[in-house]
Amino acid sequence: MHIAVVGAGMIGAAAARHLTLEGHEVTLIGPDEPTDPATHTGPFASHYDAGRITRQLDPWIFWSRVSRASIARYREIEATSGVRFFTEAGSLMAGPEGTPQMQRLDSTRLRDSVPCEVLRDAELAARFPYFDFHPGTVGFLERSNAGHINPRELVRAQITAATAQGATLLRDVVQGIDDTGAGVTLRLSDGTLHADRALIATGGFTRALTGDALPFQAFARTAVLFEVSQAEAERLAQMPTLIVLLPNGEDPYLLPPIRYPDGKMYLKMGGDTVDVALETPADFTDWYRSGGSARVGAQIEGFLRDRMPSLDIASVSTMPCVTTFTPDNIPHYKALSDNVFTAFAGCGRGAKNSDELGRLGALLATGRALPDWANTPAVAAE
Repeated sequence: MHIAVVGAGMIGAAAARHLTLEGHEVTLIGPDEPTDPATHTGPFASHYDAGRITRQLDPWIFWSRVSRASIARYREIEATSGVRFFTEAGSLMAGPEGTPQMQRLDSTRLRDSVPCEVLRDAELAARFPYFDFHPGTVGFLERSNAGHINPRELVRAQITAATAQGATLLRDVVQGIDDTGAGVTLRLSDGTLHADRALIATGGFTRALTGDALPFQAFARTAVLFEVSQAEAERLAQMPTLIVLLPNGEDPYLLPPIRYPDGKMYLKMGGDTVDVALETPADFTDWYRSGGSARVGAQIEGFLRDRMPSLDIASVSTMPCVTTFTPDNIPHYKALSDNVFTAFAGCGRGAKNSDELGRLGALLATGRALPDWANTPAVAAE
């Protein structure tokens, strides 16, 4: 079967690899990363970054399962592609002990047998002297199978493996998809492509292809990069990723020093809670070109300085991203027809889970049923 995967980002590239492993003819379609984002006028992707947190522990049953399945294949993907993308730095999730958020995490830890250490005040201070935790904090530390991934490199690894297995990569933009009944015709920026089926994995830009067929919301998000010296990076060499779960529902996250394409070392922090909805392709393009919100950046900087008062920061800069949510808090795995399917919306968790999310999309596109748990709205662990 010839399957066209529309969207060469994290989910689409993963789906293409899984489809080629099953022997299907695959055409993966999507533009490359813009050389100059500030002047780019076409679609963007979500993986233009060097650091995303990966961990097994998650309070939501769906996301816990796809996390563990994806992480279990990281080293295999690296070996097959020759591209390294996973740094096993560990993951720390911390918050006030006894809150519903931390109780759900503890339930997940026990239910899924996730190996982690449970640390409290004095233990946290001794292990992580560079963090300033409030009294009464409990932390769950995953030392193995957790840390951070380079999403750019993960996508490159998936595409490298898929094309080595026979997939065709087209650096183009799909303008529309026509279901002919006997197959699909994809209208490209220059010509057309015919295939038996199409899998749409275009993230927040999906509405341009599907209209209002599926409900979802996409929000502008701002992350902040804190440049540090090489000496400061070495001081923090054992730092895990950090997610702080606050009683008000906020969950700011922090990554340890990572070298970015400009050669500099940055800590990255996010946790933007300002919901600025994006609707049209122009909205998305304008947001990606904006560089992010200075106001949100200042709020995040204030939180970091409270959490790491000893951090020696050389410079601060913002970066824009987009998070796409569905009503059920799991991706849209839907059949729009007998030949057109969707696999999109990471709901703020998609990067670390993208290989399993792509595998599920591949199952759908080939006419197989998804496992029951993949169709169940994400609800908190009991």
